[in-house]
Amino acid sequence: MTTRTTSTASTAVPFLHPGMKVPFIMVVTCFAAWGVAANMTDPMVGAFKSVFDMSLLQSALVQSAYYGAYFLLAIPAAFLNSRFSYKVGVLVGLALATAGGALFVPAASAMTFNFFLLALFTLAAGLSVLETSANPFVLSMGPRSNATRRLNFAQSFNPIGTLSGSAIAAIFILPAISSPEDREGLSAEAAQSQMQDELLAISTPYVVLAVVLAIILVGIFLTRIPGQKASTSFEVDPRGSGSRISRLWGNKPYVFGVAAQYFNVAGQTCIWTYTTVYVVDILDKSQGEAGRWLIASLIIFGISRFLMVFLMGFIDSRKLMITMCLIGIVLTMTAVVFPSVLGAVAVVASSASLSLLFPTIYGLALQDLSAEDQKFGAAGLVMAIVGGATLPLVAAAIGDASAVNYSYVIPAICFALIAAYGVYTLKAIDINVKDDVDPATGAAPRVV
Repeated sequence: MTTRTTSTASTAVPFLHPGMKVPFIMVVTCFAAWGVAANMTDPMVGAFKSVFDMSLLQSALVQSAYYGAYFLLAIPAAFLNSRFSYKVGVLVGLALATAGGALFVPAASAMTFNFFLLALFTLAAGLSVLETSANPFVLSMGPRSNATRRLNFAQSFNPIGTLSGSAIAAIFILPAISSPEDREGLSAEAAQSQMQDELLAISTPYVVLAVVLAIILVGIFLTRIPGQKASTSFEVDPRGSGSRISRLWGNKPYVFGVAAQYFNVAGQTCIWTYTTVYVVDILDKSQGEAGRWLIASLIIFGISRFLMVFLMGFIDSRKLMITMCLIGIVLTMTAVVFPSVLGAVAVVASSASLSLLFPTIYGLALQDLSAEDQKFGAAGLVMAIVGGATLPLVAAAIGDASAVNYSYVIPAICFALIAAYGVYTLKAIDINVKDDVDPATGAAPRVV
């Protein structure tokens, strides 16, 4: 079966539809905001492991709660977008995420791990709705021929958030976390007081994030979004008959794209979650020092994301994706085979391979879907984020049973499977396609 996608380098068409500049800027702030939440949460696996004196597998439930919420809320978000609009979906997602951040206040008072899991779940539930709405919203804001590149550009601001989130964790959270051994000589009352201080250090940045999300919510609510009915945006699916599920299931690039996204998020979560654990266990560094290694990883990720957007103007995005995945395999296996400074450097460098994967897979998978099918197709791609809740548990079990360096076998396998998807798209997708236009007006239509 041959489907179609956009040219990644088109100079004949505008980047955005008329009137979409301000809405685009406002939505891009959401990409940065959920990056803060995700990467402030990654180091929390190690932080909660120390505060509550748990195993790596137990503390990995942080990621299960976070990414599990993404899985459960994606379909409701799709119905919300279909019934109303992408803007409404974005606003609902921001509201729910704000509530999740606020829940960290009572969680810190209760001092129970389960309450923190509830707060994280609520926060991530809102972000699930937000991502399910914002990603296809960005695709719809301009011509179809540069949709994937536009999403890569919007996603380039996500690393700014991820870097900020990791910096917050490294500066304000991780240095405040002591090890269980440090508390051994303390009295019960002193140990309780220290735990309370540590949980307050964990909670405060999330509360501040809730305030920021509330401000973004108000800004987007006040932003006017020009546009037409969703059904006129992209051309009608050539398989237009049948149920939505059958149409989605029949589109193999979409189905395989969902699978690729699952392994992408799983690999990314493994790499970033266990970076601090790798540095602490292998290099015998403190949590604060380990946090700086994670920051370096995210700096590489952010720089690489902008570099990849530039390279997509000259190189087929699918070939670029395959190349970066092969590099990722080499780097993660280096971390496995050489548990040393070299391995830690390889872990950090592997973020470059992650940089283009999410938006590229996303854009390719949705490309041949009709406007309405895109809304539910987007939900499937967000549900694939459950990869961050599942395979990291396998990696944690491997790390508990042996050593943390062996857990990096999992992201190596993920890179290999994504590379296979890239090879498939080279054969299954025709990259030469004309821009969509409204047959009545000759103008490029929009989706709101």
